[in-house]
Amino acid sequence: MRVFVTGASGWVGSAVVRELVEAGHQVTGLVRSSQGIEKLVAAGARSLVGSLEDVERLREGASEADAVIHTAFNHDWSRFAENSLVERRAIEAIGATLEGSSRPLLVTSGVALLAPGRIATEWDVAPPVSETFPRASEAAVSGLIARGVRATTIRLAPSVHGMGDHGFVPRLAAIAREKSVSAYVGEGLNRWPAVHRLDAARVYRLALEKVTAGPFHAIGETGVALKDIAGAISCSLGLPLVSLSPDEAAEHFGWFAPFVAIDAPASSDHTRALLGWTPEQSGLLADLSQSGYFNIGPVASSR
Repeated sequence: MRVFVTGASGWVGSAVVRELVEAGHQVTGLVRSSQGIEKLVAAGARSLVGSLEDVERLREGASEADAVIHTAFNHDWSRFAENSLVERRAIEAIGATLEGSSRPLLVTSGVALLAPGRIATEWDVAPPVSETFPRASEAAVSGLIARGVRATTIRLAPSVHGMGDHGFVPRLAAIAREKSVSAYVGEGLNRWPAVHRLDAARVYRLALEKVTAGPFHAIGETGVALKDIAGAISCSLGLPLVSLSPDEAAEHFGWFAPFVAIDAPASSDHTRALLGWTPEQSGLLADLSQSGYFNIGPVASSR
């Protein structure tokens, strides 16, 4: 199958590319730089240089493919609303290119705000787009489905981990380094689901090959307590482990405080049954215990 992948050199996208190539698919990846091209060549894939703003490039990639997997998103949180609008336009442009065919589109989303405080399932509906939650990937997918496009969603855990991680947990570690303590809020019993990036990549491939009716949950662990995550960071960096009140946490974590406090456990039972998927890689805390896990550069701007 010829597959077009956006965000192909990113943290999740690059794993998806390798998974697809190793399974015998022909992959073309959307990348923005010469480094991205080199990564794709090394993985055995072709490159198409462009960004989510390049609508014509997106249409070109989609028009030449049998399927499209969208993993790209700019994680500059200071421009969250603007970046969400760019992503929505990109998804709609790709969907319009696929409309009238049976070619599938898999779009990346997340589980963090699906059902705070209880275990989210594949049957939960994403929150409506608003000023406080401008991310519109699932709304765009719903609109495409209504037009007959074979679109679906792959929902990722807040922590997609593995050596080289530059996501939420390394952000916690960066704050711990800056503040000289590893902190959590209250009793630290709020939970983040997690998945290893290689296990997540298999969800994309299996969803593409087996069925396209989702959404699917790439969730390896239903929920890991934030106190345990902060404890792993404490041990790794040799810093004190402390509990903060909500007011103290707001000052300590800044813009990241709402993410630290969220309780967002999620199940993947339906996905496992439908796709025959079982996580095979190490869990989050085992990964965090590896020497050098937090020796990373700046947080990346896309997957």
